[in-house]
Amino acid sequence: MRSRIVLLPGDGIGPEVTAAAQAALAAVARRFDHQFTFDTHLIGGAALRRDLPPLPSDTMAACAAADAILLGAVGAPEFDSRPPAQRPESALLQLRQRLGLYANLRPAKVWPGLEAAGPLKPEVLGRTDMLVVRELTGGLYYGEPRGMADDGGSAWNTMRYSREEIARIARVAFTAARARQSRVTSVDKMNVLETSRLWRTVVGEVAAEFPDVKVEHMLVDSCAMRITLAPASFDVIVTENMFGDILSDEAGAVVGSLGLLPSASLGDGPGLFEPVHGSAPDIAGRDIANPIGAVLSAAMLLRYALKLEQEALVMESAVARVTVSGELTRDLGGPASCSTMARAIVSQIEP
Repeated sequence: MRSRIVLLPGDGIGPEVTAAAQAALAAVARRFDHQFTFDTHLIGGAALRRDLPPLPSDTMAACAAADAILLGAVGAPEFDSRPPAQRPESALLQLRQRLGLYANLRPAKVWPGLEAAGPLKPEVLGRTDMLVVRELTGGLYYGEPRGMADDGGSAWNTMRYSREEIARIARVAFTAARARQSRVTSVDKMNVLETSRLWRTVVGEVAAEFPDVKVEHMLVDSCAMRITLAPASFDVIVTENMFGDILSDEAGAVVGSLGLLPSASLGDGPGLFEPVHGSAPDIAGRDIANPIGAVLSAAMLLRYALKLEQEALVMESAVARVTVSGELTRDLGGPASCSTMARAIVSQIEP
């Protein structure tokens, strides 16, 4: 296979973990005789430092023409005082919207050897393996009107959803559940929010299209509590943008570290794949970041963008063998550096 992959290393630890994921993809290409072309572009703070917009036009054009996009992280404290459209994070919101990436898939599972890495007892954590399906282009993050009063005395955002937006993300979740344990938990706040009442109604209608999948409805506060008390009870969670953002991070903390979490953003354009952990500027450049989230994002890229299931399984198996070996980074209680762990994963991929 010949594929063009756009790399967006971005900010903070982004370049370090992206390099690890690229090395893993290159190892897969060697093992299976594929040809992956890597094309690197600026985004976020890395672009702003060169007096470019957060999402430069050449970056956007390259992403639109790619087979897949691998992102490191965006976010830099030095730009926090700027207006929203001039901050690094705006690039990610623009990229999702322009590429029509409405479905965010965030798996969270317990990896071999890491059963005690999280705050929960191993017997509570069990064999946790959940998938959070987050609606990505609606809700508070995109709703209009939004703004802040000139005197700073008030601010406002709008949460808005249409039937079509809810139905399409629900179908993604139900389809994913069919390949797993055929259980969907739909999360909302219908006792307070009108958008959540519509959400629950539409998800119920879509559920009728999938009679083989069991569905339950749950309020977001109850779901947050159950993730900490019985995480292994979930299969697929589907929810709106902000709730999904929060709950998927909580799931990451439960299984041991945000550094373990990959994600895939899918929709109308090329898929965008990125670790969940963010730019972590406090540890940037110290070679201590956990590269697993980025490597597993690359595995999702192989599975969802390039349709290379066997190759994705090889990459995930390599991660599992490394977590068992104890070659772990500091966030997981080990002595390994980012680059050391990356080399260990690559060595497990290579024939």
